[in-house]
Amino acid sequence: MASILILNGPNLNLLGTREPEVYGHESLADVEALCRAEAATHGLDVEFAQSNHEGALIDALHAARGTHAGVVFNPGAYTHTSVALADAVSGIRLPVIEVHISNVHARESFRHHSFISPVAKSIVVGAGTNGYRLGIAQLAHLIGSGRG
Repeated sequence: MASILILNGPNLNLLGTREPEVYGHESLADVEALCRAEAATHGLDVEFAQSNHEGALIDALHAARGTHAGVVFNPGAYTHTSVALADAVSGIRLPVIEVHISNVHARESFRHHSFISPVAKSIVVGAGTNGYRLGIAQLAHLIGSGRG
């Protein structure tokens, strides 16, 4: 069974309590359950991780190489600031789906730019936590089609 990494960046551990009007009421544990259920429908196993530390996210991406078939990645606020994460995504040569719960383009202007988008295979923005389900389905499609 192929395995994928679901990786979450800073402050996503606060899902369900942090700005529920923006991010909804589902917790990170709820997101993990959703991801495991969706991945199972595609015959995929899941490793689920979250960190508030940029270096830990880079280490997780590096560790995914040779271990996982691809990554669904919500980099949180590092999306808009981290060239290092973009370099890690580019360097692992795995399909990475960038996911954002909110529509970052409808928010503050600093959120409109992503360092990750140019190196991601696909982007899911503004679909709430359902975006993870869409990201997993897209990743499964890329893995299955050999276009990852």
